[in-house]
Amino acid sequence: MKIQFLGTGAAEGVPAMFCACPVCKQIRLMGKQEVRTRSQVVIDGEISVDFPPEAYYHSFERGVDCSALKFILITHSHMDHFYAHDFILHGYKYAKLTEQKLKIFGNAEVEKVFKECTAREMRSEVAASIEFKKIQPFCVFEECGYKIIAIPSNHRTKEDSLLYYVEKGGKGYLHFYDTYKVDIEVLKFLKANGARANVVAFDCTFAENPSNENSRHMNIYDDMQMKDALKDLQIIDENTKIIITHFSHNSNPTRERLAAISQKFGVIAAYDGMEVEV
Repeated sequence: MKIQFLGTGAAEGVPAMFCACPVCKQIRLMGKQEVRTRSQVVIDGEISVDFPPEAYYHSFERGVDCSALKFILITHSHMDHFYAHDFILHGYKYAKLTEQKLKIFGNAEVEKVFKECTAREMRSEVAASIEFKKIQPFCVFEECGYKIIAIPSNHRTKEDSLLYYVEKGGKGYLHFYDTYKVDIEVLKFLKANGARANVVAFDCTFAENPSNENSRHMNIYDDMQMKDALKDLQIIDENTKIIITHFSHNSNPTRERLAAISQKFGVIAAYDGMEVEV
């Protein structure tokens, strides 16, 4: 299983578009290696977890062939995780398709956003090439040889935001983005459905900055509590790669600062374009 971390920034990106804070000013001067675009993970070149506004940029900057995507898993409807406008280009004269049918999996609010954002410009020829599959938390299914477990995140009260476990060939990836700490009963559902992760990616929006139960995101200390809970349930073990990602500019996520956090906590800080293979 090959996992590409194409975007590792929070909603505003790093540097933030309209921000004049010292961190954003510094990162603009430091150059491209410090830039963090919005969240996208691609697995085996076949699955995209989320689809941000930068998906087009990721495709050529990171060598990802979007025409080869078989399906997309959307965590929730926020723009930085689901930029639906681009799907009006999936076919007709805009694209010769490798995969003739692209499936998008997401909750009811994601489906609503998809319909709203594509309503004005979606051609019937393009619409026929996309299939939206509405799913709910605690859903287990198979698609294109992958086992998928969808569980609820602790992020939004207005929709059923999702986290995902993806498995193929005995290798598992656990995607914990845009969430505060997940309830133990949710983790037990993963355990009961055979989740064993070789890689887990944790939301670390706040880095070492404080968080609280109303944050909707986590810091490194929350991540370590989640790691311990997953290990207690034997969903992960000492060989599992622990990735931290989804950093806000407010946490000053320079590579130097995150390297120090990585060393202190024994984790891997993702950066745009990072690849992990298991």
